[in-house]
Amino acid sequence: MAEFWTIYAWPTLWIIIKILFIVVPLLIAVAYLTYAERKVIGFMQLRMGPNVVGPFGLLQPFADGLKLMAKEAIIPTRSNRVVFLLAPMLTFTLGLIGWAVIPVADGWVLSDINVGILYLFAVSSLGVYGIIMAGWASNSIYPFLGALRSAAQMVSYEVSIGFVIVTVLLATGSLNLSDIVLAQQGLWFFIPLFPMFVIFFISGLAETNRAPFDLPEAEAELVSGYNVEYSAMAFALFFLGEYANMILMSAMTVILFLGGWLPPFDIAPFNWLPGIIWFSLKVSFVLFVFLWVRATLPRYRYDQLMRLGWKVFLPFSLLWVVVTAGAIVAFDWFPT
Repeated sequence: MAEFWTIYAWPTLWIIIKILFIVVPLLIAVAYLTYAERKVIGFMQLRMGPNVVGPFGLLQPFADGLKLMAKEAIIPTRSNRVVFLLAPMLTFTLGLIGWAVIPVADGWVLSDINVGILYLFAVSSLGVYGIIMAGWASNSIYPFLGALRSAAQMVSYEVSIGFVIVTVLLATGSLNLSDIVLAQQGLWFFIPLFPMFVIFFISGLAETNRAPFDLPEAEAELVSGYNVEYSAMAFALFFLGEYANMILMSAMTVILFLGGWLPPFDIAPFNWLPGIIWFSLKVSFVLFVFLWVRATLPRYRYDQLMRLGWKVFLPFSLLWVVVTAGAIVAFDWFPT
């Protein structure tokens, strides 16, 4: 019995505890990101935003959650019930499992695998399946059109994201996310790879269906897009999944271009803060830019969205991969 606890039970229990240390703060962050979005957009539009439930409206996310849990889940009569209910679960789950390889500080990572960046790319690519399942299973024209839009949009911008990741890998020589962060000591990658940083951030907006690329949820022509038939907690899972994916994409931006947990300068006023604090501050800044973009930019037309992805981002990112590889070979600088 003692051998069973030593070999199987305690390691499993420790893994579960580490998972909870990631998931619980992430769920709280997702809840308060919805609050922050409404507050930021409210201030930018000279409104108050949530300010009634609790001091400064801080309990508003919990009130929204209780409201959605208390509502009845309505399933359309001719929908595919199993796929209809699996779609939001898949979307929400994918927003969480990507954090298994995210290093929030030096040594603070659940699974420090050597192909972490490929794992993240695979998880982000799977996100389109939940939306397609929701659009098809709803048996309604508006969700179906929204799902088709989302599939084309996400696949289009994943190509550019892939070339951006290849550029970072050329500069680091490693697929391990911790190694990518440590390679930025002294110089964050957003400086030498600034054009790719911009492409990655804009592609991240399209990948998460955020404004100005929120065409799959365009209320003017699609009512609400792929989630129009959803209610109660099924809708809440889509809602939470979108914001969890925003946080995950912001974390990827911080790791690939903004030095991860590293402080901006290696001097006393900066390096005394723990790495997880720097990581959280950087992720919060990128999320703020997500919200800032939504509050200021109008929605693209769909043809403009596709043109930007295929005729601008794709050729430019491919060109930058060639330029980066050529510079590494020409100057005989190979990362170790």
